[in-house]
Amino acid sequence: MGSLLRGETTGPKESLDGGDAWHKCSPPMVLGEAPIYRASDSTLHWVDCLSEPAELHILKVNPDDGDAEGVPRILRLEDSVTVAFFRKGHPGSYICAYYQGVAFLDENTGKLDVVKEIIPTADRDLLRFNDGGVDARGRFWLAEIDKKAMAYGPNKLPSSYGKPKGRLWRYDPDGSLYQMEDGIVCGNGLAWSPDNKTMYFNDSVAMMVFAYDFDVESGNISNKRLLIDRRSSYGEPDGMVVDTEGNLWIAVFDSHRVMVFSPQGEHLKDIVFTANNMACTTWGGKEFDVLYIATGRDRSVIAKVDDEGGHMFRYRPKGYRGYPKFEFAG
Repeated sequence: MGSLLRGETTGPKESLDGGDAWHKCSPPMVLGEAPIYRASDSTLHWVDCLSEPAELHILKVNPDDGDAEGVPRILRLEDSVTVAFFRKGHPGSYICAYYQGVAFLDENTGKLDVVKEIIPTADRDLLRFNDGGVDARGRFWLAEIDKKAMAYGPNKLPSSYGKPKGRLWRYDPDGSLYQMEDGIVCGNGLAWSPDNKTMYFNDSVAMMVFAYDFDVESGNISNKRLLIDRRSSYGEPDGMVVDTEGNLWIAVFDSHRVMVFSPQGEHLKDIVFTANNMACTTWGGKEFDVLYIATGRDRSVIAKVDDEGGHMFRYRPKGYRGYPKFEFAG
């Protein structure tokens, strides 16, 4: 497979200042993930998946200007939750990926109701769930991490390791489960093109973004190809969303950036922030023209003392807007 990304020696066409932290978490999160915006009450929801215990944050925001209103409600969770989406027709309930599989999460109590254990407890040292997505027909996609492969570091897995053990799953509203992909180191951002004909998927520690042909009616994927190749550059492609023009807005871990790519993989622009570890994005606001980004603390030995990782960021791009994230249909 060949990469469609070009021009890394000169960088993106445009680099913009994204600013500093918008909402300060106290204490800073270990790893903020899974931001989702609910228009009905203008609330922003996200998790700190690596805090002990993991936490769910819910913050009221002004739908017009995106400003925070008050302080977030914080619920402690029974297990690590890395991604969550609202359930259609089930107010106050999310579908989520917890450490070992699929669960429903109660917004009022933080209680997890496990509906499908996929990773056996005996394998918790080998695999865990990470990011995911919901497609236009309300199916839940969730991706694993091969913990041992990930421990080698970005783009450092030796060939002697063999095929990574992480998998991508699809959990349908009727309760059926399908393995859709394998050979994954760190399954991360999932997104779909506006016409629902293409699915995008990040393997962040492998430093690659893939595209697939997507059949929205059946939920099948085919024709896997490498769209963006970061292996000879820097930064790990993490959570992402698309805008109404089909561009990918990717939070790139260990880069201070949200990077924007065209549907063909062309590096269009960077938005540079004061946190090194940009983790996951969502569109919000009345017109879905505000980009909210969850971040993680920089826990490396070379972390800067003024790094603002672990807080929430906000950016309003000129001339761009996105979509609400789909809801699980079961």
